[in-house]
Amino acid sequence: MTDKPSTARTSRRSVVGGMAGGVLAAIANPAQAQQSNAAPIAGPAKQDPTTQYPRPPFKPQQQEWPGLAGKMDPRPDHGEESYKGSGRLAGRKALITGGDSGMGRAAAIAFAREGADVAFGYLPAEEADAKEVVQLIEAAGRKAVPLPGDIRDEAFCQKLVEDAVAGLDGLDILVSNAARQQPQKELADITTEAFDWTFKTNVYAMFWITKAALKHMDAGSSIIVTSSVNAYAPDERWSTMP
Repeated sequence: MTDKPSTARTSRRSVVGGMAGGVLAAIANPAQAQQSNAAPIAGPAKQDPTTQYPRPPFKPQQQEWPGLAGKMDPRPDHGEESYKGSGRLAGRKALITGGDSGMGRAAAIAFAREGADVAFGYLPAEEADAKEVVQLIEAAGRKAVPLPGDIRDEAFCQKLVEDAVAGLDGLDILVSNAARQQPQKELADITTEAFDWTFKTNVYAMFWITKAALKHMDAGSSIIVTSSVNAYAPDERWSTMP
């Protein structure tokens, strides 16, 4: 966009003053003249993103809840090898819930490579995955603050925020990502315990954590809340329910 006004001015001068106008334009902006004469820069070849990564069908595999990314085959791609940062979050402080795997892990990697220090929550049973995330954040030259605990507990949610603020020396970005989903074919099969567990994790925790974080976040900070893909692309099982 920066080249267009100068190019237009050069064209008008050429019409009025012939070559003199072009010479004056080159003298006034020699860097632009050199750039316009430079050879085109060859970028990376285009690739079809749908063919670059493993695709279904995958071999059947089961894990005990909550499951670990490190035990999946193939390993999920969170951007460990592919994401390249450019400093867009330099100096920012971020807290991510569910940062050990999935979208939370991908966000932690991206934020760190964009220049942010990152605190993240996870369940104690996910310690193996969390250690990998700490290594990835630190490899990007940023500070990692791992915070294990269960966000179904209001007191822990408050402590999560306070420990993140203390560890990061501030808070600019909050990502409420941690969630639970346990599908059942029939409404009658959903127990009160499962219903309560889901809402405590997906709704109450988001409210408690956001409420605790607000006093630490200035104007211009960001609060990001993820939602289930089922809102936009429901599992086929739901369409067959009576």
